[in-house]
This record gives sequence, C-alpha cells and structure tokens, in this order.
Amino acid sequence: MWRKGLSLGRVPDEALLSGLTTGDPELAVAFVRRFQRTVFGVAVAVLGDVQLAEDVAQQTFERAWRHAQVYDPRRGSVRAWLTTIAHNLAIDAVRARRASPIAPEDLDGLLGIVTETPERRALADDSAERVRRAVAELPREQARALVMAGIYGMTAREVAESEGVPLGTAKTRIRTGTLKVRALIEAAEKR
Repeated sequence: MWRKGLSLGRVPDEALLSGLTTGDPELAVAFVRRFQRTVFGVAVAVLGDVQLAEDVAQQTFERAWRHAQVYDPRRGSVRAWLTTIAHNLAIDAVRARRASPIAPEDLDGLLGIVTETPERRALADDSAERVRRAVAELPREQARALVMAGIYGMTAREVAESEGVPLGTAKTRIRTGTLKVRALIEAAEKR
C-alpha cells in the first residue's frame, strides 16, 4: 500500500484503485493520470468524437471510483477493467446517438480508426497497438464483422443485416475474427 512520501509512479495499479475508496486526493489524481490516455483512447476509437470521448472518459473514472470495491484482480488487470468500462460506456453512447444503422460504405472508413489513423496517437497503449495490428491482418469481411460487433456493439443479427449475409455467416465471421485476433496477439506477446 502507498505511504506518504513514496513516489506514486511506483505504486501498483491495484493500490491506486483501492486508494480511490479511501478518498485520498493524491491517489485519485495519480490513478487518473496513469490511465487517462488509455481510457480516452478507447473512447475515441469507439466514438470518433473527441468531445464525446472526453465525457465517456470522465464517466469511466466516476464509475471506477463508485465501484472500486468490486474490482476482482482474478478477472484481469486494473487497466483491462477500466478499458472494459470505457468500451461499454462508449458503446452505450454510440447506441444512444445512432438513429439509423451504419451504412456499409461508411464502415471501411470506420475500420481505419481501429487500424491506421490520427487516433493512433491517442491509443498509445501497447495492447491497443497489438489489437489494431491484429485486426488489420484479418480478411476484410472478418475485420468488418468484428469491428461492428466488438466496437460498435452490434448484434450478430445486426451485422448480418448490415452486410447482407446469413446470420450464421455473420456469427462465423465474428467468432473466427475474434479467435484470429486473440491468436495474433498471443503470438506477438511471446516474441
């Protein structure tokens, strides 16, 4: 646990998170500073809107503060927990503002957000870079289905309708894409 006078840069993520529950302002600021780029990067990647991403990032930290006591390190790292919160809040924001389905011709441009765009600078985190590279290696149909489901929160049925393919094909593309991305990331981590 952190003691006054020690460098906050060396405090483990879990200790900073548990410090949120104590109301220590130094720990809270250190926690936000440590994860703000990652959380904001996830929100920008999903939303493509900097202002909305800032709102989602703030909501992410508020939710982390309110639910810090339920964090379970056996289920993943603090970073993974926070990025999951940010991703889910961003998906909720996309759903709330999406009045009509995404046009298939617009999706190729949106795939660029995940692969190679200026948002890349916002997603400086190594794991995000590995995911972008892995998605870029997928066949286009699998990448589109995976992004539609994983980032935009579309159901397999919505993906099938949007792509004009049978439901089973959409499910297979999402599942196969997910497995390939996981394998590519695991292979990259072993190097």
